[in-house]
Amino acid sequence: MIWIQLFILLIAIFVGARMKGIGLGVMGMAGLLIFVFAFHMRPTEPPLDVMLIILAIVTTAATMQAAGGLDYLVNIAEKIIRKNPSKIIFIGPLVTYFLSLFAGTSHVVYSILPIISEVSAKKRIRPERPLSISVVASHLALTGSPMSAATAAFAAILVYPRAAVQIMEIGIPSCIIGVLAGSVSVLKMGKELDVDPVFQEKVKDPVFAKTIDSGTGSEKEKLKKGARLSVIIFGITILFVVLAGSFPSVLPKFAPGVANVSVRADGSLTTGAVIEILALTAAAAIMILTNTTPAQVAKASLFTAMASALVSVFGVVWMSSTFISHNQATVQNSLGEMARMYPWTFAIAIALMAAFMFSQAATTKTMMPLGLTLGLLPPALIAMFPAVNFDFLIPGYPTVLAAINFDRTGSTKIGRFVVNHSFIRPAVVSISVAIIVGFLLAKVLL
Repeated sequence: MIWIQLFILLIAIFVGARMKGIGLGVMGMAGLLIFVFAFHMRPTEPPLDVMLIILAIVTTAATMQAAGGLDYLVNIAEKIIRKNPSKIIFIGPLVTYFLSLFAGTSHVVYSILPIISEVSAKKRIRPERPLSISVVASHLALTGSPMSAATAAFAAILVYPRAAVQIMEIGIPSCIIGVLAGSVSVLKMGKELDVDPVFQEKVKDPVFAKTIDSGTGSEKEKLKKGARLSVIIFGITILFVVLAGSFPSVLPKFAPGVANVSVRADGSLTTGAVIEILALTAAAAIMILTNTTPAQVAKASLFTAMASALVSVFGVVWMSSTFISHNQATVQNSLGEMARMYPWTFAIAIALMAAFMFSQAATTKTMMPLGLTLGLLPPALIAMFPAVNFDFLIPGYPTVLAAINFDRTGSTKIGRFVVNHSFIRPAVVSISVAIIVGFLLAKVLL
């Protein structure tokens, strides 16, 4: 029976991922309907904690975007990339990583990808190389960013006060090393442009050749007056989140009672509650001090994208957690011994789930509680955290598609067999190295 149920779960995730947008969420809810009414599974609690974290963090990032803060950050990133064109295979992904780490979202990469593609083509460096690893870097930044929904959700799952800080202590250095390893892996990927038949055919067009050689550069738009201030407020908020995780004793504590999404049973504030309060307060400060209106925030691309994220997490995580809860004994018996003897094997399970879910937060919420149930210790799970970024197997994620479309040379592409695309090599190398380094750092630091 469990195999039939697993098949239904995977079909729901696969079809939902193909539908894109809110498809993952609605198909997850359809799968949950089958589980509840056909198999009489007892539904678990819906993932309200993760949904509230996503709501708060993305709203704050969207407020910064509406105030011009993201444009300000992108301008800084552009200057760094253009000053080091010959080293773009390393500079591009590192700039992208730190930009995404600060913003807490990989979607800021859309503004950087055209610059990377243009600079690469001018230097006759195959754009596929820096573009592919830069997209991977934008995702790896989320497994360590204090303002990403995935990191906040993971910290909430681990429960103990310093969880968020420990995730950053392991996640940030391990993923940076992973990004550098991924950059090395693409140094010779594909043919050089001067012998690439696709590019050589394109360059025969004089109009195309002129745009590649001259280039118009990025159009400089005047930044809004409150752009820099919004970034400062956002940065201060990140600092407060880190301090709250590092020194939980400074937080208010209440009388012990029934636990909820805001307060633990011992009366201490949950990690999610702290992040939500700080993030939305920062959003209010940005609006007031930069004269940004709620209407402008509601029109920001990050804010509109939040709806899809919320629906996806709501449906697929609720379905998956219900399946795991109902089959907990079987899952423990099947995977428990292997996970305890070889903890790293659980990273493969996380990566496979991430490949279908297309959401780091949803994968985190689904798989990390299972890891704890199987007896894996928090340091091991923290080391394996980068595996939630393996949403590159099926090339349908928006950042992947954007990179392909921004590469006018045609070097960044999806292969004949779909999974043999431009991003698979840097993704596998970067994530694998990040996990290995994570285990080493966990032994030393935790």
